[in-house]
Amino acid sequence: MKLKPKTLAMILAGGRVDELNVLTYYRPKSAVPFGGFARVIDFPLSNLMRSGLERVAILSQYRSFSLINHIGSGAAWDMIGRYRGVFILPPYIGYGQSHWYRGPADAVYQNLDFIHYHSPENLLILSGDHVYRMDYRAILDYHREKDADLTVAFLKVPLAEAHRFGVADLDDEDGDLGGRVLRYHEKPAHPEFSWASLTVYCFRPEQLYKVLEENQREDQSFEFGRDIIPRFLQRGLRVFGYKFDGYWGYTRTIDEYWRTSMDLLGPKPPIPLEEWGLRTNLEHRGIRDCQPLQVGNEAVIDDSLVYNGCRVEGRVERSILFPGVQVRKGAVVRDSVLFFNDVVEEGAVLDKVVSDVNTTFGRGCRFGEPAGDVARGVTVVGWRNRIPAATVVGCGCTLYPHLKPELLNRPIADEEVVR
Repeated sequence: MKLKPKTLAMILAGGRVDELNVLTYYRPKSAVPFGGFARVIDFPLSNLMRSGLERVAILSQYRSFSLINHIGSGAAWDMIGRYRGVFILPPYIGYGQSHWYRGPADAVYQNLDFIHYHSPENLLILSGDHVYRMDYRAILDYHREKDADLTVAFLKVPLAEAHRFGVADLDDEDGDLGGRVLRYHEKPAHPEFSWASLTVYCFRPEQLYKVLEENQREDQSFEFGRDIIPRFLQRGLRVFGYKFDGYWGYTRTIDEYWRTSMDLLGPKPPIPLEEWGLRTNLEHRGIRDCQPLQVGNEAVIDDSLVYNGCRVEGRVERSILFPGVQVRKGAVVRDSVLFFNDVVEEGAVLDKVVSDVNTTFGRGCRFGEPAGDVARGVTVVGWRNRIPAATVVGCGCTLYPHLKPELLNRPIADEEVVR
């Protein structure tokens, strides 16, 4: 008989982040496709499944249809049954001061009734936009061992990069396992320490309730790093850091998304998807019904992930192709990520491109080749574009979704934005 779980997990599936640009034009950041068949949110969901944590709430408010469609019933992660389930909690209008989520901490606050109903001993709060593998039982065990009010997962990063994160000073009380958090700064301009928060929080619920109430009454922002962690420290509560030493990939910006995607490739990829056992909903977009990959006689596929439903007759190098992508004869796709059902016509060349779904690149297009001395940035193309034949687009460009073809009847300069 399955016992009632002691831990409730909540995933901050969030809204749209401007840094991901057109990839979040029609979907929340956690629903962005990743790895050739999955979505970014599949990583925390798969981690929860392997950790035996199967009661999960997902907090989202921005264009949630794609996310809801992907999560489905939760069956893909075995989250169906007694004491199991996935609950998507959008903002709502009702009695009291209900409104759009004003930040992650406000999203949790607005769903305190849901948390009270389940009455967990531990509340595990996760970000939905990171790529990693973690057994959450380890941080939960450490949290219980230290009788902590809050335990945060941290990763050591170079001091030169620490300004991008919330960072902590740990006392190394438990060596490589973790230690008490002495100081915490959210994205400091001049960081003094470099244990970076991974947005994995384990709370004692009773203490979180009190701090969330204070945050609502006294603060103008509602962020865990900026507001909640500092309040725990100011109260003198037991705040500990759990040290994580595995791979951690970010997808907050286009460059981070591209770099993390490229970590899937190579002879010994930092992200070994098969070993990680990533789960996804194969019913979403009909992935499970795709025909096998078709490879033409003259095709070349080198160091790439190319999935069922694709047809390749040209050359694909160091790239990731989602189901339904077609690369015609004479076309070249290099250092790129092409989402579902994109088509690259004959003679087209794509170099360091991330393209959203249902986009067709006409014959002889050339994308991502720098015209000047600028560093070769990622060119990102929004969904449902039909790129006219012979269009030339430089590197680091942004093309918004569903553009009128006449907007592309001229060379597009490096780093130009077309909307």
